[in-house]
Amino acid sequence: MHKKVLVASLLLLFIQMSNGLLRRCFQCRSRGELGSCKDPFSFNATDVENEPGLSAVPCASGWCGKVIEGGGTYAVDDYDQAIQRMCVQRGPDDNQDRCANTVYNYKKVYMCFCQGDLCNSSSNISSHFCYLVIVIVAFICNIFFSFQR
Repeated sequence: MHKKVLVASLLLLFIQMSNGLLRRCFQCRSRGELGSCKDPFSFNATDVENEPGLSAVPCASGWCGKVIEGGGTYAVDDYDQAIQRMCVQRGPDDNQDRCANTVYNYKKVYMCFCQGDLCNSSSNISSHFCYLVIVIVAFICNIFFSFQR
């Protein structure tokens, strides 16, 4: 029985990892209350086809980004906050997910970088956490069933 659980866990882990090979990013723009890109961002992969102005695009680099401009991000005369989600050509030099103040398209913005399938939404559970949970469950099941012999 424990071999079946182990095989099922490994199969689930393989499926999770293969899904991670296709990296997509949300792509959209919003300004103020206009558009679906603003925070809180409550869309997932299945919502994309039903929401105008929102798409999930393949991303060769694997790095997604989110840019927040104006609306009090800086003490500038911007009238509303603009949010853009997109695939970026490359991530930070140290390959670490992060958010920071920076300059983008000659404007001061707050920008976030992340690596993973559709990771540039508001809520994000790390795929590494999912892998860890699967491995721990498989390990516990293996130990539990080996004691029952």
